[in-house]
Amino acid sequence: MSVACRPGHSGGAGQRYRMKSKNNLRKRKPDEDKDLVARARNGDTAAFDELVVKYTPRLYGLVYHMTSNHEDTHDVLQEVFAKAYRSLKRFQEKSTFYTWIYSISVNMTLNFLKKRGRRRAMSLDDVDMAIERDPDFIEATSKSDPVREVNITELQERLNAALQELSDDHRAVVTMFDIQGMPHAEISKILGVSEGTVRSRLFYAHRQLQNYLEEFRK
Repeated sequence: MSVACRPGHSGGAGQRYRMKSKNNLRKRKPDEDKDLVARARNGDTAAFDELVVKYTPRLYGLVYHMTSNHEDTHDVLQEVFAKAYRSLKRFQEKSTFYTWIYSISVNMTLNFLKKRGRRRAMSLDDVDMAIERDPDFIEATSKSDPVREVNITELQERLNAALQELSDDHRAVVTMFDIQGMPHAEISKILGVSEGTVRSRLFYAHRQLQNYLEEFRK
């Protein structure tokens, strides 16, 4: 006895599979720096210089907002690009060059700040776990819009001072998300933590900033 297929059944499954495949392809954006990276790997220093010129402005902003010192920022960036150049042949392209260089920058800046003597008042892991269980955090993250109470343009100096009151790791996520406009997913890849952890750190940092800047919100 033969079993008749329902009209459109297999086609529908195939169509869903093809749509899913197309969606996955859309999500995988090609690395726009791939050619420059390949040339730099082959000893083309001019290609690496192009990468340096391309990423210096944004990386400078990232490091400066974390260190609040231009001289320190200059020193850290020199080390970042020196390390990137030395490590280029080990770059496996599992991520984009953009994500890779940002990861190096954030990690080296955090290491620099620890050596500079900044100490956290409490364990970051404890903060993350506590915040993720916080009812206010659960309610806030159930909504699509993040907490953005601070006018960065008008209060730049005050904000910079307030940022320095945050822990190094919380300042990093605020810098990447609020100042540089990076999405949670990208920050997650750069820091090597879950998106949930990124959101909890942002929630905690935003709440701290709001407390520091309370008088300007009235």
